[in-house]
Amino acid sequence: MPIEVKFLGRVDYEPTYAAMQTFTAGRTEDTPDVVWVCEHAPVYTQGLAGKKEHIFNPGDIPVVATNRGGQVTYHGPGQVVAYPLMDLKRAGYFVKEYVYRIEEAVIRTLLHFGVTGHRVAGAPGIYVRLDDPAGHALLPQRPVKLGSDPAAQRNGSDPNLTAPNFHGLGKIAALGIKVSRNCSYHGVALNVAMDLEPYSRINPCGYAGLQTVDLSTIGIFVSWQDVAAVFSQKLAVYLEP
Repeated sequence: MPIEVKFLGRVDYEPTYAAMQTFTAGRTEDTPDVVWVCEHAPVYTQGLAGKKEHIFNPGDIPVVATNRGGQVTYHGPGQVVAYPLMDLKRAGYFVKEYVYRIEEAVIRTLLHFGVTGHRVAGAPGIYVRLDDPAGHALLPQRPVKLGSDPAAQRNGSDPNLTAPNFHGLGKIAALGIKVSRNCSYHGVALNVAMDLEPYSRINPCGYAGLQTVDLSTIGIFVSWQDVAAVFSQKLAVYLEP
């Protein structure tokens, strides 16, 4: 059964979070998978591993504790947020592959707009080179299997040996999920054209000094609607069982 995409428009975070929980709790074996695509009013969301010290100046932006994985992130206008509500057991893949498929959908969406997205070892989400957003050169800090990349081990980027390395990178998409009874909710946020100032009030995803960017920052000026249309299509394709 094809994955359905529903565009919710701009919606508040907390009712959407509650609706995801209700949808997932009420699922049966026959419930179709769906991707909710939306935009949120400004909000900080804290994951289960979240530490208060990573939010040091929230100001008038509300902070919502959630049951997703990860640390703190920000949602706001100009960001495409996608919530895949998937039966992973029925789809036939485990959480690690599910995360990989979501990240691949982000990478393919960015490629559509002329940007090369990258994975960083030990840090879920997608990143771009700040000095060359369209460049295809592999990152030294990309994920590699232990022993498979001697150069990565020599320069200290082996994911099994070091902490995440964000040198020269900006994070353009953040990911945080929850799996309950083999069913997923929460999801992924792709930055299009935002006010990025709220990121300066937190340690994004728990990393001090991690720079967050959007497409407009790197010179790609496209509408939220255009990115949402491409991204939702890529998610529907790459999340297919």
